[in-house]
Amino acid sequence: MIEGVKIKQLKANADERGYLQEVLRSDEEFFEGFGQVYVSLNYPGVVRAWHYHKKQVDFITIIKGMAKVVAYDAREGSPTFGEVNEFFVGDQNRILVRIPELVMHGYKTVGTEPCVIMNMPTKGYDRDHPDEYRIPPHDNTIPYDWAIKEK
Repeated sequence: MIEGVKIKQLKANADERGYLQEVLRSDEEFFEGFGQVYVSLNYPGVVRAWHYHKKQVDFITIIKGMAKVVAYDAREGSPTFGEVNEFFVGDQNRILVRIPELVMHGYKTVGTEPCVIMNMPTKGYDRDHPDEYRIPPHDNTIPYDWAIKEK
């Protein structure tokens, strides 16, 4: 696992009405602060990558559908430099993924339905000075192929 990347198992508490699922609480060790919460929709097969932040930690989960969330450690001097982590997140695997500062990350919707992504970064988005640095999703400097892997 990339240094600083963490996973929290999420539990849906279901009954005949539906379910309630807590994602992140301020009274648990996993919580690091609050900047904002946002939700985005991603269509099937769409890749949104790569980006990283210098000043914020992202906490990502999928609240509907499925996506593969991928992290790449490009931090020179990191003990996990060059490592790739791939997580399948969503309806079939309810987890919250912590992505630390300076770790490249992105996601791709898997399956035939859109997915709804929720991110709870530790800092709010600064429209005048965005803390977001991007490279193209198929950049050859990152050893990752977004294609489906047949086993």
